[in-house]
Amino acid sequence: MQSLLEIVLLVVGVAKFLIFVHVIMSWLISFNVLNANQQLVGQIWYGLNRLLEPIYDPIRRILPQTGGLDLAPLVALLAIFGIEIIIRNNFALFA
Repeated sequence: MQSLLEIVLLVVGVAKFLIFVHVIMSWLISFNVLNANQQLVGQIWYGLNRLLEPIYDPIRRILPQTGGLDLAPLVALLAIFGIEIIIRNNFALFA
């Protein structure tokens, strides 16, 4: 059962990392530090968008429009941190 917990926490950690990378990369692209037309940057950006849009879309439908500010990554991170806390605190019940 310990192995299952570690695998779930690994997946949660990877999801957090990908969201952080996506947010930082979006800032760097919007401030013209990175150019999305470069092949490597464009491929990474496209891949992250393909991975994270299924997570962001339902959140964006629920959240009100905030203009140019996208709060979906913040809500997704809060949900992931909450899930991680719930898993860590309730693991003893399943072991």
